[in-house]
Amino acid sequence: MSDYIIQMLNITKDFPGIRANDNITLELKRGEIHALLGENGAGKSTLMSILFGLYQAEEGKILKDGREVHVKDPNDANALGIGMVHQHFKLVHNFTVLENIVLGVETTKSGMLRMEEARQKVMALSQQYGLLIQPDALISDITVGMQQRVEILKMLYRDNEILIFDEPTAVLTPQEIEELMRIMRSLAAEGKSILFITHKLAEIMAVADRCSVLRKGKYIGTVNVKDSSAQQLAEMMVGRKVDFKVQKDKAQPGASALRVKDLTVEGHGGKKAVNKVSFDVRKGEIVCIAGIDGNGQSELVYAITGLMPSAGDILLNDGHIDHHSIRKRNQAGLAHIPEDRHKHGLVLDYDLQQNLSLKRYTTGEMQRHGFIRFDRVRAYADKLIAQFDIRSGQGADTVTRSMSGGNQQKAIIAREIDINPEVLVAVQPTRGLDVGAMLYIHEQLVRVRDEGKAVLLISLELDEVFQLADRILVIYEGEIVAELDPTVTTPQELGLYMSGSKRQEVHA
Repeated sequence: MSDYIIQMLNITKDFPGIRANDNITLELKRGEIHALLGENGAGKSTLMSILFGLYQAEEGKILKDGREVHVKDPNDANALGIGMVHQHFKLVHNFTVLENIVLGVETTKSGMLRMEEARQKVMALSQQYGLLIQPDALISDITVGMQQRVEILKMLYRDNEILIFDEPTAVLTPQEIEELMRIMRSLAAEGKSILFITHKLAEIMAVADRCSVLRKGKYIGTVNVKDSSAQQLAEMMVGRKVDFKVQKDKAQPGASALRVKDLTVEGHGGKKAVNKVSFDVRKGEIVCIAGIDGNGQSELVYAITGLMPSAGDILLNDGHIDHHSIRKRNQAGLAHIPEDRHKHGLVLDYDLQQNLSLKRYTTGEMQRHGFIRFDRVRAYADKLIAQFDIRSGQGADTVTRSMSGGNQQKAIIAREIDINPEVLVAVQPTRGLDVGAMLYIHEQLVRVRDEGKAVLLISLELDEVFQLADRILVIYEGEIVAELDPTVTTPQELGLYMSGSKRQEVHA
């Protein structure tokens, strides 16, 4: 029997205008966690989509246990014991957890569903792997971390022995990431073979046995993780030396740009999602709101940006914007990098140039007598694509849905920063970005600050919080419970405030 459970040999895949995979070979050993590392748009997800049967390669072959196999669609993949958790989960939101897990492989008798048998198997798997779930909860009502457990249980329910995780930690809190790492180790110990697509070097160092690196669609090499370092992997990924820390001078804050007073947002079941929150963000500083996901950050941002009704005062440069429409808030100088890029950041079926011009197409620069000047739109898009290194197969004409998650994120950031806002609200701005792109975005946020603008950053990444923040506000159960100076605060102390174990009197 072959040492390798899966071999992808000399895989080549083309899309219009781009070669996504160029003669790539990847070999997965039994019972190992094998990381696939690369920048945004390097071809990682494409390669795994070929293995899962979502795409067909132009050249190359796939071997399982040393024998060639043909994976024409995901049903073929499942039959071969291959499962995949996608970066954007494939769940039916108005179905229950249990219904989503068994969908497509339902147990039936005489044409009737046998859900009790399915429930017993699901709950047994849930206990075995420590994947605690609520089987009767609707997907729309559970957290992102819980949704991921559902996706993992879908694979285990189908008895998959080869598990593909595509950017599995992109939407998880630090605590959920730790839990996922534990689950992956226990799956590998059970004999499962795991392919783990990521660009988070710390996670590779923590959990992977080997790591293969792709760069611009080409295979660079495979290393044993224990014999390597994060720095080495980063250099293999981007092809140059990488500085992990953004360089920034001490902040020189000026007058208040954004002022929030007694802001309250209603939550579910009569509970307040945000409860009388007051703070300000001054020109020339980055204020970070830190907290465990689900403590009111999203609702706070929705209220400030106009996506959700609220009570209280929101002032931009001393002018009230709390009753303004979203567009009027934008015109007043508010920009927003949203948490959910698909829901609030992009029109996925528009092309890249249309998405990049969404904040400017109503201006005199891009209109004449009410008609859009498409030559101006195109020139503007080309400028941003070059400036922010947005990679896509057909440049400005690329349909945004077809782009990698990281390049979609870069497009949003380019659009929001380029309007030169007075206040930039950035929610998880580097989610899904590789180390090179992450550093670039951090530099952009610092540049916005240094130009005398205000930045409100919401991040779950503690490294990011400590790198960028001039002040940290901690949110817990919808209230600001601490204001901290990142130069004298430790991650451990911040964690205590985030978990509600400590609090201070905070005065806005």
